Amino acid sequence: MLVHTVLFWLDRNLSEADRAAFVADLEALRGIPSVRFVQVGQPSATNRPVVDRTYDVGVAVHFDDLKGHDEYQVHPLHTGFLQRNSSKWVRVLIYDFE
Repeated sequence: MLVHTVLFWLDRNLSEADRAAFVADLEALRGIPSVRFVQVGQPSATNRPVVDRTYDVGVAVHFDDLKGHDEYQVHPLHTGFLQRNSSKWVRVLIYDFE
């Protein structure tokens, strides 16, 4: 299993509607055949010194293997997400692990 975790710091000028559309677009990534599980959310209330809660939205996408991840990267739902939304974040951080 490969887990692709992405943290987004969104532009502070985005409206609530823009933020909701961003989250809906992340949720739509479930439609990619190689995706096994998607979780989208905001930082939890775990307020401890070792927990980074500075990001706005996070997504964890699970795949069976690296091949599934690579298929996801070029799938039209993913590339479309990037085209529609890359102007909405000011920072992105990605962690992939197996």
